[in-house]
Amino acid sequence: MLSTDQILEAMSGQGLRITDQRKTLAKLFGENTGYLSAKDVYEHMGRKYSGLSFDTVYRNLRVMEELGVLEQIVFEEGVKFKASCSQDHHHHHMICLQCMKTYPIQFCPMNLTDPPDQFRVVKHKFEVFGYCKDCEQGREEEPAGAARSKEGR
Repeated sequence: MLSTDQILEAMSGQGLRITDQRKTLAKLFGENTGYLSAKDVYEHMGRKYSGLSFDTVYRNLRVMEELGVLEQIVFEEGVKFKASCSQDHHHHHMICLQCMKTYPIQFCPMNLTDPPDQFRVVKHKFEVFGYCKDCEQGREEEPAGAARSKEGR
């Protein structure tokens, strides 16, 4: 995962002005290993910056994602962001739906596809969702009715 300093370096290297708000945003992602929704970020930032608009937060998240310092993942409950991996090669992830721990997939499944001649791939995403060993064990220990009611949400 990228550190706060690496995120700030990438932003300034692309000509972005490093404001106090952007420093706070970089620190939030540099120190948080989990996924955050735009709402989570907005609520965190709003505690320090009164009058901050949701649009400003979302615009900065998009800019940071376009720069490659944040990764955007689409969960069933919506889009979430986290600091990009510090691995410098292309890869994908397996993500635990309970604890949000992320495991890298060391090969790209895109290489196994055969796009038709009339289609040019410009980008792709591939995430696998499931439960890590610890969370799966915890799910097995729950009473059967509790596990079913959680899955039905």
